[in-house]
Amino acid sequence: MEQRELLLLEKYAAVNPELKELWEDHILYEKLEAKAYRTPTEEQTLKQLKKQKLEGKTRLHAILDGYNEQEGN
Repeated sequence: MEQRELLLLEKYAAVNPELKELWEDHILYEKLEAKAYRTPTEEQTLKQLKKQKLEGKTRLHAILDGYNEQEGN
């Protein structure tokens, strides 16, 4: 993710629950995927997040693009 997008996330996640949830899901997915060993519960969560990842990433970028335009960049 680009620096500009990370700054927008920091700024707007506190006021946009959807953005916050999408970002938290992304972070959770990255953490679980990086683990060498996962519990069965973590494995199930990872499978669910994989299914949602592309759609969530697309939505996350759409929200950030809207904020980027709003700020005139």
